[in-house]
Amino acid sequence: METSKVFVLLFLLSTFHFLVATCIQFEVGGKSGWEVPKSKDDYNQWASTNRFKVNDTVHFSYKEDSVMVVTEDEYDKCHSARPIFFNNNGNTEYKLARPGLFYFISGVKGHCPRGQKMIIKVLEPASPPQPSIDSQKKNGAAAMAAAVSSATVMLCVVSFLAVFLF
Repeated sequence: METSKVFVLLFLLSTFHFLVATCIQFEVGGKSGWEVPKSKDDYNQWASTNRFKVNDTVHFSYKEDSVMVVTEDEYDKCHSARPIFFNNNGNTEYKLARPGLFYFISGVKGHCPRGQKMIIKVLEPASPPQPSIDSQKKNGAAAMAAAVSSATVMLCVVSFLAVFLF
């Protein structure tokens, strides 16, 4: 097999992967990391300026602390005896696996009441507009084609090119 064909195929596959699976890793606290903030609302202000999607991750860097995912009630109380998630290894990564609200607090006594807590809202996945039944009846094949996702189209194109190149 020619080297140029391999490179073309690898490029197309990597482009397809990028278009389909673009997840972002967010660094909580930036360079300073996960620590008691200067202002009680620093983390929530930071979270509100970002757009979190399903399968994005949040990364926490810290020394002598911990990260807990808790319920809304535990978040409000700044305490959890049984967190949904707990880690204290100094390098925590948490995958936002569903849409909705995630409540994070520090597990170190006194840190949460001083503002080391955060709410992240993960957006619902965008779904392509679905054609109505009337539209499908009127437009037939055109309406059905509109329902095909871009990922399916890209997969077909990559498959065709792979067959064509080999």
